[in-house]
Amino acid sequence: MNFLVTDTARDLALLLMLIAGMVLALKRPVGWRRRIAQRARYAAARGAAAHRSEAGLQPRQLKQGLAHRFAMLGERVPFINAMQRIKLAEQLVRAGFRDRRAVSVMIGFKLFTGGLLALAAIAVGPHVPRLGEYFVFRALMMGGALISGMIVPEYLLGYRIERRQKMITSCLPDALDLLIICTNAGNSLVVGVGRVARELRAICPPLADEFSVTADEMQVGGDTSAALRNLANRIGLTSVRSLVSTLIQSQQYGTPITQSLRVLSRTERSAQMMALEEKAAKLATKMTLPMMLFILPTVGLIAAGPAIIRLVVLFRQ
Repeated sequence: MNFLVTDTARDLALLLMLIAGMVLALKRPVGWRRRIAQRARYAAARGAAAHRSEAGLQPRQLKQGLAHRFAMLGERVPFINAMQRIKLAEQLVRAGFRDRRAVSVMIGFKLFTGGLLALAAIAVGPHVPRLGEYFVFRALMMGGALISGMIVPEYLLGYRIERRQKMITSCLPDALDLLIICTNAGNSLVVGVGRVARELRAICPPLADEFSVTADEMQVGGDTSAALRNLANRIGLTSVRSLVSTLIQSQQYGTPITQSLRVLSRTERSAQMMALEEKAAKLATKMTLPMMLFILPTVGLIAAGPAIIRLVVLFRQ
């Protein structure tokens, strides 16, 4: 028992030393502006905490509080460079997180999951048969758990991006048809995009959200081309880039938008049908292994079972 307590304390000390070394090695000098901003955020956090204690803690407020704590943790431990932050910000935008502190929240969440798995490795490490008594093995296990915990949120983010892009791809032809109806009715592109966003809110919230942001950028900024390019960069799909290129060229050269949108809608529906036909063609190949493992043995038992039973009875006589 004393052996396990001593090893656990040693592993915890190693984890704390590792985290402290990362903080000291990557910590940047804090200027007076940053100190003022931190104090302002701390005062705002205290005010928000007092308001929550008076009004009662609700699930949404709890979620915001956790995000705030993760953001503070990510801002205090800047362990990635500027290029990695830009790339992570692009991935977060494609996943639907456009908050200005989304990168800090993601970094804090990665540190939290890494530390949680490292603590789990510390608790489980001494109980591993034969290898748990070696400090080097426990240290490697803790380091691997820490790194794995920091990588897992990236896979979750990639899964969310892929799922969101699939939803947008499936609903894009319907959005193009609605946009064609709006342009035929005499509405401008800004009004049409906003109307399509309102109509799609119950069917495809991700695409409706992106169209709503694009319509707001068109109305506020006035630069339609830049707003459309931002839409393509936020979604990151080839079909959306084709739509944006078509709309920009139509505005630059004065060509009718309706005909181009009809061609794009037909192209997207044809691409979806081809994808479905490809999946259907692959279904027979994918069903071969399950049939060999589960269906074929059952059919063999049903077909040959009575004959085998008769042979067994015959040889026993």
